[in-house]
Amino acid sequence: MEQNAKIYVAGHRGLVGGAILRKLRDEGYSNLIVRSHAELDLLRQDEVDAFFEKEKCEYVFLAAAKVGGIGANSEFPADFIYQNTMIGFNVVNAAYKNGVKKLINLGSSCIYPKLAPQPLKEEYLLTGSLEITNEAYAAAKISVIKLCAYYNKQYGTNFLSVMPTNLYGTGDNYEKDTSHVIPALIRKFHEAKISGADNVTLWGDGSPRREFLYSDDLADALLLLMRKYNAKDLSSSAGDFVNIGCGKDLTIKELALIIRDIVYEDTAGRVCRIEWDKSKPNGTPRKLLDVSKITALGYKPKTDLERGIKLAYQDFVKKNGINSNNKIL
Repeated sequence: MEQNAKIYVAGHRGLVGGAILRKLRDEGYSNLIVRSHAELDLLRQDEVDAFFEKEKCEYVFLAAAKVGGIGANSEFPADFIYQNTMIGFNVVNAAYKNGVKKLINLGSSCIYPKLAPQPLKEEYLLTGSLEITNEAYAAAKISVIKLCAYYNKQYGTNFLSVMPTNLYGTGDNYEKDTSHVIPALIRKFHEAKISGADNVTLWGDGSPRREFLYSDDLADALLLLMRKYNAKDLSSSAGDFVNIGCGKDLTIKELALIIRDIVYEDTAGRVCRIEWDKSKPNGTPRKLLDVSKITALGYKPKTDLERGIKLAYQDFVKKNGINSNNKIL
């Protein structure tokens, strides 16, 4: 990827898109194209086609998506499957029609069957039933992965897909009803700290195991792939994609304790209790990615979990404008 190449980052205001944009700028890429939703509605095929025809993008990072946690996925499944399918299909098709040199499509580890063997290998895709709480989102992401692979096969395009593990980091979404687990826990514990609450109630029983990757570390992997590797280098029976993670997991209960202790670091040992609402769903029992393929390509994440969560908490405080009383504005 040439330094002066025209690069489009779809979803630049999100967690992943923001990390990609920062990485590209840090590496000296300046011919970067971004559009807000108000400027370009990726759900509208005519707008996407017109944008690609005008801009003549050479490289595309497809990080735009509708995302959320278990609650949002369960409550709005139609929105998740429709919007994510349309965004992916519109961008991939327009990229093909306008001769994009290379595209990287961002998927998610939730595409794998709920009860697949651990760690999750790329070839496990579509070998079993999905986790029902995020089935709609996963189905959309699987469709876009397959679309990229089929365009490569039929039209000779160079469209790669990546399956990141659970992500967190600078620029995350901390909203109560739509955030993922780490930002949701950061907000819950911070609110408990400033209110003096004795306890925080969390969903499930804390037993599911999850793997987490700092968003800037994902951006490193994406730039490595865009610079050095092609779809054929990732090809397997499941599609032209690769897992990206750290290869280590922990329970949600262990994660909650780490986040609580970081948030309460300045309270001289005073912390809240954690209670578990077992009437709420746990989600998939375990999601640990097999990262042997991306490791063999020369990638290794740099940010350990505790340091990453400290950076995320600092971002939360800054992003939400904590006032002199330590309250969220």
